[in-house]
Amino acid sequence: MSKAIGMVEYKTVSAGVVAADSLVKTSDVSIIEAQTVCPGKYIVIITGDLSAVDAAIKNAKVMHGEQLISSFVLGNPHESIFPAIYGATEIGEVSALGILETYDAASMIVAADEAAKTAIVDLIELRLARGMCGKSYMFLTGEVAAVEAAIQRAKMTVAKEGMYLDSSVIAHPDKQIRQAIL
Repeated sequence: MSKAIGMVEYKTVSAGVVAADSLVKTSDVSIIEAQTVCPGKYIVIITGDLSAVDAAIKNAKVMHGEQLISSFVLGNPHESIFPAIYGATEIGEVSALGILETYDAASMIVAADEAAKTAIVDLIELRLARGMCGKSYMFLTGEVAAVEAAIQRAKMTVAKEGMYLDSSVIAHPDKQIRQAIL
């Protein structure tokens, strides 16, 4: 039994709250985040054993699929995902800054997981559709080559679903940018 996270993103708050209720009633999972995001969508992120998360997400997709925007299940998510979601990552030196932006929230978490597993990078922040009109972004840091590889892999991951918007890598960002981001 492995640890997993899953997410559903709905068009309406009503559908999202009903789906959140069914997620926890379907399987032994815990809600780690359930909230309204811009522009009036609703996201639910759950955690638990892989089989339980998978069953809960599959049920939510079937029962509430009409209002579903996107969903995912990740087995063994990278440990840096959770601090980045909550903006609690502590970062020291910033050799390079990677930025990736997507059209939705679900693809951002999958992209961040891929990026963190591709190269030795630190996820700084995952902004999930809050104050972004439904778009999401991530900041990550590491050595220049590692950040480039991580951003490229994340870009390929979200481009498959048509959710890629933009990305950049800044080698040795200025002190003022580091202070603004961190």
